[in-house]
Amino acid sequence: MRRGEIDIGQWLRGLGLQSYEQAFHDNGVDFDVLPRLTADDLKEIGIAAVGHRRKVLDAIALLAEQQSDGAAAHPRLPAERRQLTVMFVDLVGSTDLSRRLDPEELREIMRAYQNAVAGEVMRYGGHIAKFMGDGLLVYFGWPQASEDAAERAIRAGLAITAAVGAIPADTAAGMAARIGIATGLVVVGDLIGEGAAQEEAVIGETPNLAARLQVLAQPGTVVIADSTRRLIGDLFELSGRQQENLKGFAEPVAAWQVVGDGRAESRFEALHGTKLTRLVGREEELELILSRWRLAKEGFGQVVLICGEPGIGKSRLVIALRERLLAEHKISISFTCSPLHTNSPFFPFIAQLRRAADFGANDTSKTRITRLESLLAEAVPTLATRSPSLPSCSG
Repeated sequence: MRRGEIDIGQWLRGLGLQSYEQAFHDNGVDFDVLPRLTADDLKEIGIAAVGHRRKVLDAIALLAEQQSDGAAAHPRLPAERRQLTVMFVDLVGSTDLSRRLDPEELREIMRAYQNAVAGEVMRYGGHIAKFMGDGLLVYFGWPQASEDAAERAIRAGLAITAAVGAIPADTAAGMAARIGIATGLVVVGDLIGEGAAQEEAVIGETPNLAARLQVLAQPGTVVIADSTRRLIGDLFELSGRQQENLKGFAEPVAAWQVVGDGRAESRFEALHGTKLTRLVGREEELELILSRWRLAKEGFGQVVLICGEPGIGKSRLVIALRERLLAEHKISISFTCSPLHTNSPFFPFIAQLRRAADFGANDTSKTRITRLESLLAEAVPTLATRSPSLPSCSG
């Protein structure tokens, strides 16, 4: 994006730091000033928390990669083969809006739409490759590779449909976006066009597939290719697989609609399911944890911290522990954090409550409150006096 195409308040909201919007305004901070801010500047503005300052500085660095003032926003990269997740976003009914609204009113609505989409794409680490009128082309997994690019794309898609749906508009049905997502091997990095029209070309079947799936999507929904579905396991709840005949594709293509988050307790469980290899070389660690379990059963409370580099088998060790304790009388509760929810400190607890109350993707807030009250009634005798706090957990 070029400077001025996104509102700084929307940018802060995408970071979960909307409370600083007035401070940025009072200190005259706009997108011309933003790239030159330092940690000391942020402290002077009033951002006291180190974590918040770090978050703003990291977001500024990411924004610098995506911005262009007539030249490439990042160093030119050589063309390379890369597995990429591609998203096409389209605003439903934009032609009808252009006929009914004054051009200035339409401009404000389109700016709000683009801000909403850009904010969510930025929050989930995507790269906006091109604005195409009422549509956007977005890459996940480029220029920076990411092993969870498919998950990030889908979460961004769901967030975009919600954000666009919340934009006030002079229509009976309101605003709605439809999104297509596909993953596959492409050649990416060649620059085409000049100046502001310059973009990184992606060559391969994947962009065409994402564009065709976007056309299939109903207003306010996200449709993904089977290539993307295979990468997300049970992280999301999907509607039934459909075979679609798409223009330019000789064979029918499998497509799935994303309904919402899946019901797995952890990302490890969602991505691996029951297809687990045998645990090897961790008997000593497992026995140590089991010894602490035996002490806990005798009334001596214990806490075990398992830490280490990614991929060394921490989650697999926990699964092995659960397998060894299947016959034990116990209550097991799991809370899982995620780097994609750093702006929601209570996310692990909200997610656990959602699973325990068996929320459906289409449940209303009233239905969710009723289920939460039923779930908590036995454990919380004074629930009637505490229930006003529950709506924050039901959204």
